[in-house]
Amino acid sequence: MTLNRRQIIQATAGSTLLGSLGLQHAFAQGLEQVKIVNGFPAGGSADVTSRRIGEKLGGSAYTKNAAVVENKTGAAGRIAVETVKNAAPDGATLLLTPYSMMSIYPHIYKQLSYDPFKDLVPVAMASMLAHGLAVGPMVPASVKTVKDYLAWCKANPTLANYGSPAAGSTPHFLGALLGLEANVDLKHVPYRGSIPGITDVIGGQLASMFTPHGDFLPNHKAGKLRIIATSGKQRSTFVPEVPTFAEQGFPDLVVEEWFGFYAPAKTPAAVVTSANQAINAALKEKTVIDSLAISAMVPVGGSPEEMAKSMKYYFDLWGPLVKKIGFTAES
Repeated sequence: MTLNRRQIIQATAGSTLLGSLGLQHAFAQGLEQVKIVNGFPAGGSADVTSRRIGEKLGGSAYTKNAAVVENKTGAAGRIAVETVKNAAPDGATLLLTPYSMMSIYPHIYKQLSYDPFKDLVPVAMASMLAHGLAVGPMVPASVKTVKDYLAWCKANPTLANYGSPAAGSTPHFLGALLGLEANVDLKHVPYRGSIPGITDVIGGQLASMFTPHGDFLPNHKAGKLRIIATSGKQRSTFVPEVPTFAEQGFPDLVVEEWFGFYAPAKTPAAVVTSANQAINAALKEKTVIDSLAISAMVPVGGSPEEMAKSMKYYFDLWGPLVKKIGFTAES
């Protein structure tokens, strides 16, 4: 049978409508299973945020079961972003990422494989944290402040290195900005997440590390490393004895970063709304708040529109800072 152009258009429209109605009908009953993808190893701040919130999504109008978390590491976290970008836009796959991958990476990668403003849809901000600078046994116990640390780096240029959880991440640039402001050559050592770098700091293979300060807490309390500064506007309530960078004479290093959930582009608005509501409900549960606090994070929440606005704010903020640092990445 041969169809004319009008019949083809009608058939296509009908198929699209049925597909849309089918998705709405299936979603009205809640998704069977949701997967949360993040680009960092187990044990770090991104992983903790993914798991603690994901556990509480089950039984909501969004999904019947607790979310499954997949740590898709590699390429400074970009593999996770690409995975979700290419996923079906049905609400079953979410990305959990720090804002740096959306607001900083476009300024540093010449060939970024995703457009954060077109390929992904903001769902909800999850948690907020401050970063920290910690030193390990390679650095003498007499080094107690940022200025002490910089003086030691000047006196020991071959050891003046710092780790970060990824090249192009916010902690990477905090270290770079500190070096520029103090006129000290701090060599950057990128890792795949916080934990491997912290392990090297504790083992004496690495002098220092910039990363979410919550990732340092257990070892800081155990005396295996020392947090000497945090990047918040005020001192962290989790380590109130540690002064901020601003208090120590470095006001440009005031940076607080959020982790947020994203869905693939073209995910229906109703699905995004349902996911947003489930995430916001999870963030109000005491067990989630307490679990985030263990990693020195606080819940944020809010609407997709608020998240998009914050994302654009940090995109504009970091553009000139990246230019000042002069860092670019090929791949």
